[in-house]
Amino acid sequence: MTLLITGATGFIGRHVCARLTRSHDLYAVLRQPETQLPTLRQQVSDLGGQGDRLHAVKGDPDLPGLGLPEDLEAPEAIIHLGARFAWQLDPASAHRTNVAGSLAVAELARRHQSRLVFVSGFMLENHEHLRRLGINNDDPERVDWRRVYRLVGGYEASKLEAAIRVRALASSGDLDLVEVQPATVAGHSDTGSLDTSQPLFALLDNLARGRMAMIPGSPEHWLPLVAVDHLASLMAVAATSDGVPERLLALDPATPSLKGLLAIAADLLGRRAPQRHVPLPLLALLLRLPGLPRLMNTWPEALNFIQPTRFDTAITDAFLREQGLARPSIEAVIVATARWYRQRQ
Repeated sequence: MTLLITGATGFIGRHVCARLTRSHDLYAVLRQPETQLPTLRQQVSDLGGQGDRLHAVKGDPDLPGLGLPEDLEAPEAIIHLGARFAWQLDPASAHRTNVAGSLAVAELARRHQSRLVFVSGFMLENHEHLRRLGINNDDPERVDWRRVYRLVGGYEASKLEAAIRVRALASSGDLDLVEVQPATVAGHSDTGSLDTSQPLFALLDNLARGRMAMIPGSPEHWLPLVAVDHLASLMAVAATSDGVPERLLALDPATPSLKGLLAIAADLLGRRAPQRHVPLPLLALLLRLPGLPRLMNTWPEALNFIQPTRFDTAITDAFLREQGLARPSIEAVIVATARWYRQRQ
């Protein structure tokens, strides 16, 4: 198969490249192939892939048509991981990369009759959350997007908008769309390695440095997780297998409550786990105080992902069984990730 991937240099992207290059040649869209490709090939090999099966195509998700050459060979599948992530992300920048860039990739997939494996997020399955934002169906023109961006910030709003608009494009045209909806990404199930830009790293860092005197939310609140290598395997089979469901919720339902997660991590980090809870509305109010988010290393937007909602993973569970993919123990993943954090300090 001819496979194309965006976002290959990111944390998840490197793992997907490693998983796919074990059996396929893979073309990565890179802004600066001459300098990026050698480093990426080494990283992919270090993760157990075959770096020499990774090739580069010069392109940029922020440019019209992704800046790709017109004579690009039609890929059989495109994995779209390219996104701009940051708290307090400027809405214009978020929209340019995460929305316009995603639509450009979707148009590319439709033009070449390629399968599009599009990465959105698990909050798209939190239907009550979507209703509060005024997202009641997959019609993007019936959503007040300015209000959504104001309520949840540039990153989450742009990811929601991108997913809804790509779905609308798929429903109106001939596009083979598979939407993968990851939870918060945890470390590798064996090594625990985790990129420092990931939200779970910030949570562990806050715990280790004594910034977490209380637990956000209630005893029912949790932060759904997925191990990065399991997510990469799921995305790889979504790109290369037959009979793939339209949506795959990449979330481990066995993730413990936030209190339980912190207790496991605290034991590995040599810290005392917090026991008392602080209501999320109160914490969000406190984080409006100037300078406090940076001091606490906690941003109001991040609170949206801590919630009491539970999710139906039956469709993904059935697909995992068909593919012979078993989820690693998420508690063991938390232990490995916390141990990796401790060892690198």
